[in-house]
Amino acid sequence: MEKRRMGALLIFLATVQGSLAGIPHEIHPLRPRSGSAGELLRGVSCLSWRLGVETNNIKSWSTVPRECEGYVGHYMLGHQYREDSEVVAREAVLYATSLKLAGDGKDVWVLDIDETSLSNLPYYAKHGFGVEPYNSTQFDEWVMTGEAPALPETLKLYRELLKLGIKPIFLTGRSEDQRKITTTNLRNAGYHKWEMLILKGSTYSGKTAVAYKSNERRKVEESGYRIVGNIGDQWSDVLGTHFGNRTFKLPDPLYYIS
Repeated sequence: MEKRRMGALLIFLATVQGSLAGIPHEIHPLRPRSGSAGELLRGVSCLSWRLGVETNNIKSWSTVPRECEGYVGHYMLGHQYREDSEVVAREAVLYATSLKLAGDGKDVWVLDIDETSLSNLPYYAKHGFGVEPYNSTQFDEWVMTGEAPALPETLKLYRELLKLGIKPIFLTGRSEDQRKITTTNLRNAGYHKWEMLILKGSTYSGKTAVAYKSNERRKVEESGYRIVGNIGDQWSDVLGTHFGNRTFKLPDPLYYIS
């Protein structure tokens, strides 16, 4: 009996390894030297701080607590971030495959870009994991390289959506003057077609992300589309109005956008 169990386990492991062959586990190869979940922030573990962030109980924070930079870096560049993202993407795929689509080409799925469709981990590995105030100049310089890789889990979801006949719509906080490089970056990362690419125009200057994205999603629906799904890394991606039939929140303890 024990031999049979061991044999079955070995077959299972071989199957899993085979299914993962050729799929990169790392978005970026660097590893911080420290960053355990036991690192403390005023008596609270950084893991607990991240839980508060992901559940939207900790709001309107401007930077990662300095005590938690090692933990956040370790999380983002390690296995757990990818595994957490995989859970979200898998649930999104299961939901999408369960839908009864109209077949008229009006079913769409809204996807955020940064830390959702594309990953900026190469940038953060170089500049630090969120403990310094946001530097728009440095980040825009990175965006203009067009080198952000895909978040593999979202790319899998995107491919499944296309197979199902659900049209992707990218809705991003990137500015309109970054349209050309964003288009190039998306295509180079594996996103080759979409129904719309919506970037933030100057009319939204001073407006919150919730207000901007809610208004743009309203325009999408008024154009006759049905938003069957919506995925992003920020709560502001999936809150507000006209957010679709179901929303999915990817992990992101790097920054907070209201």
